[in-house]
Amino acid sequence: MPSPPPKAQKEQWLLTWPPETSLGAFDLLWDLSVDGIFLQSGEDMHLWCPSLQEVREAFHSLGAHSPALYPLGLLWHGGRVLPGEAGLSENKEQDAPQEVALDISLGHIYKFLALCAQAQPGAYTDENLVGLMELLCRAGLDVGLRLLPKVDLQQLLLLLLENMREWPGKLQELCCTLSWVSDHHHNLLALVQFFPDMTSRSRRLRSQLSLVVIARMLGQQDTLPLWQEKTQLSSLSRLLGLMRPSSLRQYLGSVPLPPSQEQQPKASAELDHKACYLCHSLLMLAGVVVNCRDITPDQWGELQLLCMQLDRHISAQIRESPQATHHTMLKDLATQTYIRWQELLTHCQPQAQYFSPWKDI
Repeated sequence: MPSPPPKAQKEQWLLTWPPETSLGAFDLLWDLSVDGIFLQSGEDMHLWCPSLQEVREAFHSLGAHSPALYPLGLLWHGGRVLPGEAGLSENKEQDAPQEVALDISLGHIYKFLALCAQAQPGAYTDENLVGLMELLCRAGLDVGLRLLPKVDLQQLLLLLLENMREWPGKLQELCCTLSWVSDHHHNLLALVQFFPDMTSRSRRLRSQLSLVVIARMLGQQDTLPLWQEKTQLSSLSRLLGLMRPSSLRQYLGSVPLPPSQEQQPKASAELDHKACYLCHSLLMLAGVVVNCRDITPDQWGELQLLCMQLDRHISAQIRESPQATHHTMLKDLATQTYIRWQELLTHCQPQAQYFSPWKDI
């Protein structure tokens, strides 16, 4: 019994059928695959693994269309109902069974792909692994798939990451590919969080991808040495200088304000809101860049400079007020990030020149 019957490979895996059917189909597919693994010799073992196109068709059949530009559950919309959110919230009770069924079907797909990754690590080439991870991340951000819990997806992505043969040779290609999965900074932050901080490869990917996303959001991806390990903290320091809310307001405000004086205050407030929202996402990504690294003594001064830049360009630039809760949220995040980086400084023994600047005099 070398592989599931051909029918299982054609009719959208049998996994995207209605839940009352797909559960039995998944059990059958799983049992056939597991039995095939144990019944075959190691050299002759062949487990059917779906192609990228078959995975794509499976997601499409479940309702995937495109990543959400403004994900549901966003904390920054100030209580306003986002486009497309009203219909979902109004039909929440009616949609609950569909969401459960969708969650079950997605779980089936993730679990079966995880079985493939574990039982047959060489089933996908490195190029296919990059494409498959891109596809899975797009599905994880797809509003048509309801942005459901991602535990199975996270575990699958870790397995696929470990199966890459040319590591870290494929790191740059993978980061560049994933950084274009969405054009919205909130989605790209969620994308980084798809890769848990659990393995050395995922830590390196999280750190590098976060730096690439920050540079892309600020239009600096081609001006900094983002791929040189020893200069990444200094690159982040330069990017922090561009992350202050006033600079982001100028960066986002390339479109002139409305000519009407009555509309200008509202437009200005919305621009300020967008700038703080973007700064919040970028600062969270900056935290990932630093926290996923092992700070060495020779980097102590660079981290100290990052703390100074954070305080100067972000914390000191934020004016809190009861009417601007988004300022308070950003200020709190900046404070938490500063404290975390200071803790890293205390646990990293600096080189002598930082202790004794006068030792040679």
